[in-house]
Amino acid sequence: MKKRSIKKIIPAQRVNMGGHLLDQPLPVQGVEMIDPFLLIHHWNEPLAKGGRQSELGVGPHPHRGFSPVTFIFKGSVRHQDSIGNTAVISSGGTQWMHAGNGIVHSERPGIELVKNGGEQEFIQFWVNTPAKYKMEAPYYLPITAEDTPEIKTEKSTIGVVAGEFETLKGPAKTYSPQTLLRGEAQAGAILNLSFPPNYNVLLYLLDGSLSVDGKKARVKDLIWFNNDGEGINIHIEEQTRFIVLSGEPINEPVASYGPFVMNTQQELQQAVNDFQNGSMGDLEETFES
Repeated sequence: MKKRSIKKIIPAQRVNMGGHLLDQPLPVQGVEMIDPFLLIHHWNEPLAKGGRQSELGVGPHPHRGFSPVTFIFKGSVRHQDSIGNTAVISSGGTQWMHAGNGIVHSERPGIELVKNGGEQEFIQFWVNTPAKYKMEAPYYLPITAEDTPEIKTEKSTIGVVAGEFETLKGPAKTYSPQTLLRGEAQAGAILNLSFPPNYNVLLYLLDGSLSVDGKKARVKDLIWFNNDGEGINIHIEEQTRFIVLSGEPINEPVASYGPFVMNTQQELQQAVNDFQNGSMGDLEETFES
């Protein structure tokens, strides 16, 4: 099996999103997107106890035309949306949402985390949707750690959230071919991963360090692989947690504005109009106590 080489190692940039500081490895200057992946945000900040759930996290906001996905590593995230879903997903789980023709949702910490405080860490990434599926009905899927199939060895665990990997199939529904993984490995582990040669493949390190073909990547680095093979041989140098985002490029025009991702400026304007006139629904949040 021919091994993939590294195209680029991209250090995450510290950015301010609405008053929240977080790490962003995509997009960065010179790399607007890596088809079909549009954005990656890594949040890792402790939450002080005794706050108000209604004042934490992100309040109601709309999306259309793509899938915003959240991998939770520490703490919890409470999702509510305009199609009637409410769910709290904790460490090891995934909030999976396809925005489709429009949805309004909120993302708050779970009430136990609000009351007691503690660590909160998650990664949210945006996956583009092919044009023919952008205006399908939205859907939401909460995936717990127990719902996530895993491949375990003595020194590593890899969870399969979407797509097929080795003998496992992830529970999430995708609209283009993808394999999305979350994993952790101890120092000394050697991982041999394989993906179709036409997939774009990204590996992001939450912490620790590893090397591929003698090139070292460290905490908060994004490794972007060339499409010159299938296999990836990874040597874990320091205990690490990581995600792998891999998928077939959609190869369509992308027009984006805030929370909307479409193919043309006209479609973006329609999305704004539809949100403003209430066509994407409304979310009246409830809060736990």
